[in-house]
Amino acid sequence: MKQAPEQKRDGGMTRRTLMKAGAATALTAASWSRVYGANERIGIGMIGIGLMGRIHTRNFAKQPDVSMVGICDPYDPRADVGVQIAGGNVIKCRDFRKLLDNKDIDAVVVSTPDHWHAMITMMACAAGKDVYVEKPLTLFVREGRWMIDVAKRYKRVVQVGVQNRAGPNFQQARELVQQGKLGDIVAVQDTYCRNLMPGLGNPPDQEPPKELDWDMWLGPAPKRPYNPNRGIYHFRWIWDYAGGQMTNLGQHSLDIVQWFTGAAACKSVYSTGGRTFLKDNMETPDSQDVLIDYPGFTGICVYREATAGREGLGMGGVVFYGTKGMMSVGRGGYEVFPDRKVNPFNTMANILGGHPVGGPQTVEEPKGQLWTEKVKDTSGDGAKDYVTHARNFLDCIRSRQTPLADIESAHQVATTCHLANISLRVGRKITWDAKKEQIVDDRKANEMLTRPYRSPWDKELRSLKVV
Repeated sequence: MKQAPEQKRDGGMTRRTLMKAGAATALTAASWSRVYGANERIGIGMIGIGLMGRIHTRNFAKQPDVSMVGICDPYDPRADVGVQIAGGNVIKCRDFRKLLDNKDIDAVVVSTPDHWHAMITMMACAAGKDVYVEKPLTLFVREGRWMIDVAKRYKRVVQVGVQNRAGPNFQQARELVQQGKLGDIVAVQDTYCRNLMPGLGNPPDQEPPKELDWDMWLGPAPKRPYNPNRGIYHFRWIWDYAGGQMTNLGQHSLDIVQWFTGAAACKSVYSTGGRTFLKDNMETPDSQDVLIDYPGFTGICVYREATAGREGLGMGGVVFYGTKGMMSVGRGGYEVFPDRKVNPFNTMANILGGHPVGGPQTVEEPKGQLWTEKVKDTSGDGAKDYVTHARNFLDCIRSRQTPLADIESAHQVATTCHLANISLRVGRKITWDAKKEQIVDDRKANEMLTRPYRSPWDKELRSLKVV
């Protein structure tokens, strides 16, 4: 949206000018507040045009009240794809700060590798932009609290890309759990398997493609030589930039778990596994098992990348086990499988044809009783959920209401995922103090709650006054 010259921010100073002057705190939340007219278009800047960024660019460009203003990606061919999807008449850049300094941009969509999510989100909030940021929310635990503090300080709307929350099938399944239709939740399980044998290869370090600004791609991450297995898309399996499938798929599935049950945090986590079967220069596990102790129930995550197993529930799919039955829920829908209501003595009495004298004996009882009702829903539409989630973000920009996927709950879920990876890497169970946001009595594990940012991004972080 255009601003009249007299409305120029802070006497004509750009956000970056203020940052360099060490005056980020001068940008009060009130200075960015505005009321959107019913017919006023929302200016959007897209940051990152990868697998998810391309989807988001398509969806936002189709919204009737959106003006696509800018496309940013450090890899020129991807930026070109974004420009084409956006309709051509947009700014194209490698450096996202050019979008943050653009007064025609009201909100940005962050679809970068994980290690950029927190930095760009915080800088965008300080620049007066609302933010739609892809999951996982963070690269390490401390970033989440920083993001929450900055978003609150500048009164920004932040929507997190856990699009399952927008699905009516997920919302209905959540209602069943909260109404007690499954009874007490005993355990939840998330399983995702695929076969990537023999691995992704071992290419040597080399010069980056001329179309790629490798230094900008690395951003706050450690300085490393370019390698095809560290860069575009493959970042998922490198600790500098991501947390493997535990943070990738885990943020989707554990978001469903914590959203359905109301569990804000785990009590403890134990994880085991490693990169054992795939022979390549990647780092994160190809096999990982996680046991999460939630208040009142247990969470189990199973991730395999060297065996396909049986067909599962896909991204975000979870099985809930309750005292009245179980429910599977995924992007295609959900199904409740009731448990039979049987006298416990009869259950034991009929083992292997029955017990001899002195053991449990059958008693008379009505047949065919169930603890709950069988329910099946196949209405899920994952592609539509992406659009609905984007629409919710735009509506919240106008209303200033909390979006479907708020930043606080996303931080809580991301924390559980990160704690699982910390347990894996230190090789022991860890206990979590959610109130203090500290690991209990484990100095080495606590050191992994944060990581340093590389210059000059460490200076940007300090200017945000979160550390």
